[in-house]
Amino acid sequence: MEQKVTDIITHMAHSHQQMARVLDAERQIAVRMAQIIHELPDKQPEFDGIDGMMESAGRINKSLVSYLNVIADLQEAMAENLTHVMSELKSLEDEE
Repeated sequence: MEQKVTDIITHMAHSHQQMARVLDAERQIAVRMAQIIHELPDKQPEFDGIDGMMESAGRINKSLVSYLNVIADLQEAMAENLTHVMSELKSLEDEE
């Protein structure tokens, strides 16, 4: 039974590593977008007027919100998995 729990924890750790890799890639995209925004001139930008600026800002905001939602989902998944592991360990202790 302990081997099964160990295997489950190993698989969960691997899936968490993969989710972390995805999040890191998305973080790098968000950082790069922020760097691009920082480099834009403050005076007389050429964005096809106010509508173009609003559209660009909306896309950036959407990307950042997406990134934060993915982080929240990862935290929720990790908490749920940890809850299952802890209840399994508690049941193992009760059996002993």
